[in-house]
Amino acid sequence: MRFITPMWHPNIYPDGTVCISILHAPGDDQYGYEDASERWLPVHTVETILISVISLLSSDTPNTDSPANVDAAKEVRTDLAAYKKKVRRLVRRSAEE
Repeated sequence: MRFITPMWHPNIYPDGTVCISILHAPGDDQYGYEDASERWLPVHTVETILISVISLLSSDTPNTDSPANVDAAKEVRTDLAAYKKKVRRLVRRSAEE
């Protein structure tokens, strides 16, 4: 899954690719960060994936433990207000386009 509009979020790569556990390949995580049960399973539907993405985006404090966008994660940790301001600016810009 990938966003085509610019996103500023610790769990979204700069190219827009979403990094959430349920979209990761099934099986064990080579880094030991995720349990196999948290990764892709055939029971997931479009609905469960979208709910996970909505949850990811609506969290007041995004997960910065294993970031896809290190710069966004650093900003969340060091200056949450600036992070939220940047996100709001990107949302407004996207809505105007």
